[in-house]
Amino acid sequence: MSFTNFLETEILDHVFAGAAYTAPSTKYVGLFTAISDGEAGSVTEVSGDTYARQAMAFTTSGDTTSNNAAVEFPTAGASWGTITHVGIFDASTSGNLMVYATLTTSKTITTGDVFRVPSGDFDITLN
Repeated sequence: MSFTNFLETEILDHVFAGAAYTAPSTKYVGLFTAISDGEAGSVTEVSGDTYARQAMAFTTSGDTTSNNAAVEFPTAGASWGTITHVGIFDASTSGNLMVYATLTTSKTITTGDVFRVPSGDFDITLN
């Protein structure tokens, strides 16, 4: 996982400049078919049909945080294309992309498919 410029700035301002930062109470996972500049939040997110970002909760241990429950997207009513990346947003629509990553294996979603993230399979590590 890579942090976006947005989140890097928020963390640095909070830790080193004392600026207030309130973490979003709910984080949402989004699916991307392309990323032109992930750090700037420039991504091609799946849209239309039955697609919607899904809430994802995390548990942190040491230098890693992981999703603490499985997440399932709605059944695709039409092709969503090939999912190549995922990201975490601070809102269900619009909002700020905070982190993003390339999938180990891209997944083509066609009509009737469901994209799932098993519990514990979405890890964000600081080192």
